[in-house]
Amino acid sequence: MPPSTAAGPVLRGSNLTIDSIIAPTNASSRRTKIMCTMGPACWEVPQLEQLIEAGMSVARFDFSHGDHDGHLACLNRLREAARNKKKDIAVMLDTKGPEIVTGLLSSETISLRKGATLILTSDYSHEGDSQKLAVNYPSLASVSDGQTILIDDGKLELTVLSVGEGEVSCRIETNAEIGAKSTVHFPGMPVDVPTLTEKDIDDIQNWGCKHGVDFIAASLIRKASDISTVRTALSTHPKTKIISKIENLEALQNYQSILSATDGVMICRSSLGIEIPPEKVFLAQKKLIREANIAG
Repeated sequence: MPPSTAAGPVLRGSNLTIDSIIAPTNASSRRTKIMCTMGPACWEVPQLEQLIEAGMSVARFDFSHGDHDGHLACLNRLREAARNKKKDIAVMLDTKGPEIVTGLLSSETISLRKGATLILTSDYSHEGDSQKLAVNYPSLASVSDGQTILIDDGKLELTVLSVGEGEVSCRIETNAEIGAKSTVHFPGMPVDVPTLTEKDIDDIQNWGCKHGVDFIAASLIRKASDISTVRTALSTHPKTKIISKIENLEALQNYQSILSATDGVMICRSSLGIEIPPEKVFLAQKKLIREANIAG
């Protein structure tokens, strides 16, 4: 609620003037922290110094891409730039996390037409075509009739017609052209995947802990016990903070228990927009931020 007086409610923003709007921003007085993702467009020392001058607080290293040596070279340049500017810049390792994706195809892309039937199989050796696609999810047959399955970030929408042993027959609801290794989502259905993959554990222990990162952004956190798994991987560096990435409906439903276990949250709006109606993402974001603020 806005503050009020005897005359009624007072609207915020009375201190704003045209001069304050067009005046240069003093980055040193900014309270909001700015996180910047490291990449080829900004990872040389002069560019990093410009980011620091503009107010960068946290450098995010996305381990969905690159390798340890490449990330280390960037980290060394970041720390050189921070020394040059006499600033402390926090470092975040963002894990790739578990992924459910389609398999290889018999051609570069395949075209799928609304109304046709498509078979999904958990036999990941199958080379996909417009009749059958492989998915790297052994528990594929745990879906139910009528379940929605979204492929390639929702470009392809399927409805489950029937479930067999290791295979699922689906009706295609949207025309789409997809390539290999497309993402697969099961909106509203808990998925049986590990919290951390072998790659994630290697990245955390043999890069993050070794080089003293400040934060681990843990992908696809769905429940409080997932955070305990990440803390176990960080057992030699217990001071490293865990930022839980909220990416699906299961995480929304378990949000209060996640808040009680995590050090911070990151709201992944693009992923949430696949799991819930995209026009409702801003409502979820407001709710999550409010509850995080209450939790402190």
